Amino acid sequence: MLHKRVIAGSLLIASLILGLWLDGLIDRVALPTGLADLLGIATFPPGTLLFPVVAALSLVAARELAAMLRRKGIAASARASTVAALVGLVVSTFVPESADPLTAAALVASAAVGVLVASMVFHARHCSVEGVIAATGSTLLAFVYLGLLFGFLMAIRRHNEVWLLLWVLLVTKSCDTGAYFTGRAIGRHKLIPWLSPGKTWEGLFGGIVLASVVGAVGALLLGRAGVAGSPSPLVGVLAGVVFSLVGHAGDLMASVLKRDAGVKDSGTAVPGMGGLIDVLDSLLLVFPAAYWLLEFLA
Repeated sequence: MLHKRVIAGSLLIASLILGLWLDGLIDRVALPTGLADLLGIATFPPGTLLFPVVAALSLVAARELAAMLRRKGIAASARASTVAALVGLVVSTFVPESADPLTAAALVASAAVGVLVASMVFHARHCSVEGVIAATGSTLLAFVYLGLLFGFLMAIRRHNEVWLLLWVLLVTKSCDTGAYFTGRAIGRHKLIPWLSPGKTWEGLFGGIVLASVVGAVGALLLGRAGVAGSPSPLVGVLAGVVFSLVGHAGDLMASVLKRDAGVKDSGTAVPGMGGLIDVLDSLLLVFPAAYWLLEFLA
């Protein structure tokens, strides 16, 4: 199992770095004249390549979520969940930069209302109201959990150079790595045994230490490379602590869903690691925290 995790993790990291490098490269490429005039920008916008990848991840994860909920007896629809997740991602990603905060919030809220109403109509389409409440709740969960939270990832990319996004991802996943190996080596005191028996306090502290080191070193390297908006090493340490705690909360939130559904993994999409939600659980909750940290402290 460990060697599968190492192989899968290495491939994911290599693919991530390559993909982000390409995404950062294309936003320097000039748009065709007609399209540039239409959009009012000279080059491809940040996240041009990243968005379809994130959309695919969101859709696959939404299907995993619907499958887990069906095991609980909830009539969750894979179609409704994937559409809701995509709507959440699109509306949060493509809010116009010129929109004032109130208008932006109203757009997202209106999308949530639309998903709520459409979901109720969809799940009651056979002239039966049995299970509609739970099924509608599952659709809204997909909208927020796998739509809006992914939207924060795209917001980070829209407002920052691609290497800052890579820094966020590496700091967060380094906590997972540090927690895993520290917990295996010296873990004795269970963090929340009734929810996640494998997690320990020692693992959490080991993850925080490694994430703080990665955060500080990464911030230093970004600054020396002249990346705009780079955080200071001190902010890098703070990010390591914050991302570790928030990431653990995201991991535990996914554990709640899996334990209630009676499954160990969210799926089988990633050999040795389980499903996409198993891989992304810590990151999903970190994205909002990272967005605000970069907005105010970087």
